[in-house]
Amino acid sequence: MRTHLYRGVLALVAALVLSAPAFAQGIVKGKVVDEKNQPVADAKVSISGPARNAETKTNNKGEYVQVGLQSGPYTITVTKDKVGTAGAKVTVSQGTPVEQNFTLGAAAVGGLSPEQKLVQEAAGSAIEALRAGRDDEAITKLNDVIIKLPTCSDCYYNLGLAYTHKQQWPEAEAALKKSIELKPTNPDPYNGLANVYNAQKKFDDALAMNQKATELSTTTGGTGGGSAESIYNQGVVLFNAGKYAEAKEQFVSASKADPNNANAFYQLGMTSLNLGQIPDAVNALQTFLKLAPTDPKAAQVQATMPALQ
Repeated sequence: MRTHLYRGVLALVAALVLSAPAFAQGIVKGKVVDEKNQPVADAKVSISGPARNAETKTNNKGEYVQVGLQSGPYTITVTKDKVGTAGAKVTVSQGTPVEQNFTLGAAAVGGLSPEQKLVQEAAGSAIEALRAGRDDEAITKLNDVIIKLPTCSDCYYNLGLAYTHKQQWPEAEAALKKSIELKPTNPDPYNGLANVYNAQKKFDDALAMNQKATELSTTTGGTGGGSAESIYNQGVVLFNAGKYAEAKEQFVSASKADPNNANAFYQLGMTSLNLGQIPDAVNALQTFLKLAPTDPKAAQVQATMPALQ
């Protein structure tokens, strides 16, 4: 009787499994000084990326920090009236804070020329459109930027994301491959390709891309065999391919690498259910509920817990 109950719960809960990995979060920090190497206080720091825009200010020491950023490429612009403007592009990876310093002034290191500023503004506008879900607008604007700056790896990466949102797989694949061609050491487009292949059920290709992203995350400063995000993504690909034992290993590793990643515990619970490992499933799902009690999946998970226990 209890075996049949488990099967019924499994059928109900397995339907809740995510088909795409959740994005992890990261940190950008740095210091802003003037031409005399003196701290610049109250400088405006604008950070724009594919998932969100953020804005902060420097403190009295000229320092700034922004937390809660998802992994991916970002454009940072720093401005201070009567001092100057500077900007830079960075790639944020979960678990590895990015440090970007600036010097403001007429001849600022990292400052933007008028032409560069126009291109940056256009790229920022394209990313804002992408963040708002206006994929067609983002595609048009990103292609315009690419014409002016054909070596912009981040532009191709974001173009790939826009095509992925529209499920235009050949275009997404081509854009992400171009991003890799321009900057082969960046793990983000490999993760993007993994999502493209995963959506098309090309699980072997997806796993290969995730493994490459994990390798690059390690060699570029990650620890523990790759970022928690890449490890989690590998688990999702393996789960969707029906390789539950291998998927569970990845979700266990991801939950250890990032103990606050609620989705890792959720997927660990789902995988354990598919393996018939009920106690492990209960432990993982209880942790998920503690970390994300207001998550849309939480109510359905909570409803199944009495039967599992």
